Amino acid sequence: MTVTVNGERHEVPDGLSVAALLNHIGMSGDRVAIERNLDILPRAQWQETQIQPNDIFEIVHFVGGG
Repeated sequence: MTVTVNGERHEVPDGLSVAALLNHIGMSGDRVAIERNLDILPRAQWQETQIQPNDIFEIVHFVGGG
């Protein structure tokens, strides 16, 4: 199936959870926030939320500094 992550199209296997999607595309789940189809997806829902064809994700990394 095809999903969009940060503006780029990705072909991914069916049946992935959002947590598995992060792993599939090589992103760490540490210090990130995920928006799915314009809604913030709470971290507690990443394991149970199944991705759907044409989902659009924006994934942002938190960066510390001073």
